[in-house]
Amino acid sequence: MPKISQKGLQMPESPIRKLVPFAESAEADGKSIYYLNIGQPDIPTPQKALDAVKNNDLDILSYSPSSGFDTYKTKLAKYYKQNGINITKNQLIVSTGGSEALMFAMGSITDPGDEVIIPEPFYANYNGFATAANVTVKAVQSKFEDNFGLPPISEFEALITDKTKAIVMCNPGNPTGYLYTEDEVKQLADLALKHDLFVIADEVYREFTYDGAKHTSIMTVKGLENHAIMVDSVSKRYSMCGARIGCMVSRNPEVMATAMKFAQARLSPPTFAQIASEAALDVDQTYFENINVEYVNRRDTLIEALAQIEGVKVAKPRGAFYCIVELPVENAEHFAKWLLSDFEVNGKTVMVAPAAGFYSTPDTGLNQIRIAYVLEKEHLLEAVSILEAGLKAYQGD
Repeated sequence: MPKISQKGLQMPESPIRKLVPFAESAEADGKSIYYLNIGQPDIPTPQKALDAVKNNDLDILSYSPSSGFDTYKTKLAKYYKQNGINITKNQLIVSTGGSEALMFAMGSITDPGDEVIIPEPFYANYNGFATAANVTVKAVQSKFEDNFGLPPISEFEALITDKTKAIVMCNPGNPTGYLYTEDEVKQLADLALKHDLFVIADEVYREFTYDGAKHTSIMTVKGLENHAIMVDSVSKRYSMCGARIGCMVSRNPEVMATAMKFAQARLSPPTFAQIASEAALDVDQTYFENINVEYVNRRDTLIEALAQIEGVKVAKPRGAFYCIVELPVENAEHFAKWLLSDFEVNGKTVMVAPAAGFYSTPDTGLNQIRIAYVLEKEHLLEAVSILEAGLKAYQGD
């Protein structure tokens, strides 16, 4: 038969979704599953967004402009201004989720054989986007004992070659929940300016910051106007993962003109989802304040419960709604599969994301998992109880 492409063969599986067949089999066997593996919030989507779709009287579901609806872009630019990011509607392109915005960014600034530097662990699909673009990821490893804070800048600089095109960062971080300080963001910006690199900042969790910490956007760093590219999404902000609406933002006119060609090639972002996203921008700030209180309570509940389990360690996040957990096992992926296929407590089990897939360095993070604390506290506590029982049974096998 004709051969599959090497690029296709090298495309990594999602560590978040690769265990879905095991979960489906477990559910077919009658088990209930607490899904801690995926960042799908259980927070209700703003009613304004849902009503905007329900009450719409469109006669024709037509294309939108390739860069997105003007009314949505105008309101989006206003939202950013309220968050200290002064851009115009012409400096953003609406995308089909943050994922497409990342692919637009990669496609606009890299050629096959180029390299990007990313602190790891990182959002697993960065590996996939790089593979799709024939770009090599050079990883700088952050440390569990430092809560996955920014590694020394010297380690980034040591990886820079004439093929290096960008530094990619996620702030707050997925999968770690780490929130970069203003000084850390500035260090990366200074390095990019020194070596004439782009900085691609994934800022989809901007609103979710805790313990009095504040988010520093790459778009607020002076002097970085031609180097900064921001990726964003409504998925987590408004609990609208299924809307698949994001955006790519840059003040660099050449970058945006190039990205626009990719946007035109895929025609346009979805119409109804933009209508919902535009309406979501009208929610009151108290929406986020209440959500943050809820996530802090969930985070603290989860970390306190995990800390009671012998041999388990957890890095405390200050943003997003994820944490990395070290388990007293050699292979967390095998354990995660076993939880679904061979274990239950009163007909219930848990699904977690093996953390090795969030690294590009081979054989790293093998004893780690990512947990998304997107369930209410009572369910989190029961899930941790099942995890603890599972660890005891697994170690006894």
